[in-house]
Amino acid sequence: MRLPLRFVPGSKRLLLLAAPVTLAIAIVVAAYLYRSFAPAASSAPPVRDPVLQVPADPGLLVHVIGAVENPGLYRLPRGDRVFDAIAAAGGLSADADTSKLPDLAGRLRDGEQVKVAFAKTSSGTVIVRVNLNQATLEELESLPGFSLSFAHECIDYRTNFGGFQNTRELVDVLGMSEAEYVVARRYLTL
Repeated sequence: MRLPLRFVPGSKRLLLLAAPVTLAIAIVVAAYLYRSFAPAASSAPPVRDPVLQVPADPGLLVHVIGAVENPGLYRLPRGDRVFDAIAAAGGLSADADTSKLPDLAGRLRDGEQVKVAFAKTSSGTVIVRVNLNQATLEELESLPGFSLSFAHECIDYRTNFGGFQNTRELVDVLGMSEAEYVVARRYLTL
């Protein structure tokens, strides 16, 4: 048995216009009610240990130690590589042993410790590298192959020409012997 239902002429168009408007109003009212009755979050910040200062939660937590500018804990995005962790730590320091670097292209894992080796002499002591463009006269004079007069020449050169672009300029421009340069370059950085 069919029920005699009759629609008002044009009611389909009215329904097509009224349905989205009604739905939008219902969503706004529901959002308002949710925000007004939701429990308020505590405004006190969490207590952090000032010694560790662990970064925020998302991503990988990586510990970078050794010959980097700022060793410590770093929060990095997933998919980053060892190179990114070293860059986050300020890059390699002047006394890093570049021949013993970890795999810079390796992917990081959460909780990983990235170790960057210090440069060492054959006796096991750490080599302290001197920045050729910033060293004082006394620091340059203490290097092997540098006399007082040669240290003065280095300071004069960097003052007059804006600094060294390469440590090889000691041989090519200032006339250091090749044998002295081979020893001295281990103690120099730019």
